[in-house]
Amino acid sequence: MKAPLARLAFAIAILALGSYAVFAWRGPGGFRALSEKEARIKELERSNEALAKEIERRREHIRRLNENPAEQELEIRDRLKLVHPNEKVYITGEPEKEKKPSHK
Repeated sequence: MKAPLARLAFAIAILALGSYAVFAWRGPGGFRALSEKEARIKELERSNEALAKEIERRREHIRRLNENPAEQELEIRDRLKLVHPNEKVYITGEPEKEKKPSHK
C-alpha cells in the first residue's frame, strides 16, 4: 500500500517540478527576458563606448584650447560670431530661407 502512494507522490512532485521549470523558462522572467536583458546590456555598452569616445574628444579639444591662445580666440570668434574692426567677412553658400508663420 505504501509503494503506490509513494509512486503517486513522486509523480506529483516530478510533475510540479516540471511545471515550475516550464513556467520559469518561458514565463516573464525566463529565457526570453534574459535574452532581452543581454541585448539591452550590449546596446548600453555600445552607447557607453561612444560616449566615452566623445568625452575623450572633448577633453582633447579643451586641452588644445588651454594650450593655444590663438585657437581659443578662433573658438570664441566662431561661437560668438565676432569679427575684428575693419575685418571683412564673406558669407558663401545659399542663404537660409525665412520661415513664414502659418495662419490657421
